[in-house]
Amino acid sequence: MMKIINSIVLFLVVFLLFSCYTRRSTNLLQERKSLPQYSPTAVTDYVLQPNDELVIRVITNNASLQYMFPFSSTSGRNINSYRIFEDGTADFPYITRVPLAGKTIKEAEAILRGRLKEFADDVEVKLALKNQTFCVIGEAGRGYFPIYKERLNIFQALAMAGGIGDGAAFGEVKIIRQTEKGTVVKTFDIRTKSIIDSEFYYIQPNDVIYVDVAKRKFWMSENLMQFVGLITSSITLLVVLLTVK
Repeated sequence: MMKIINSIVLFLVVFLLFSCYTRRSTNLLQERKSLPQYSPTAVTDYVLQPNDELVIRVITNNASLQYMFPFSSTSGRNINSYRIFEDGTADFPYITRVPLAGKTIKEAEAILRGRLKEFADDVEVKLALKNQTFCVIGEAGRGYFPIYKERLNIFQALAMAGGIGDGAAFGEVKIIRQTEKGTVVKTFDIRTKSIIDSEFYYIQPNDVIYVDVAKRKFWMSENLMQFVGLITSSITLLVVLLTVK
């Protein structure tokens, strides 16, 4: 009987060893050739979409424009935001139905600058998205988070959400992104160093980052301890019963 118990204990030890993740399973910025190697991709600027809200700053000496665009005045008035309609246009003081969807921020600034120069020669336009956010769900936290700088990368975004737990599927991180052509879902392996130069590296407004559960999470969580405790208790009970006999 003791041989049986010893065999069970040995099985548990081997089982636990093979059930645990190695550092290779969770380490970031690895250079292993067995991991996906992503080709360098030029950074693409965010493209404006319907329902985006814009904040505009008009820098000019024209008193009328200063009044109509309070961001540029010193009156302390609230900042106005302007929404892009479903048809891709937006209305501003003096100018209406300006086509902006499908344009980058810099392209939109140039369009607005050209339209406003009909009213004043010394016009400079600065645009920004209002309330830029991204969303995280799954094994890296849950919630909406602000894009607090122009280039926010995937590691910074996940850190804001609390980081990726050991029970996450590091090789199957997904970004759900809205583009002018529709919704796209991109799946990538966050462990590879080549992600730095890839299209997955920088977060865009309205991105959804989904981190799936690893298939072996059960054996890495508190469930594992409960399982081991149950087996240990059973073996102890068996030994006690055999001793009594």
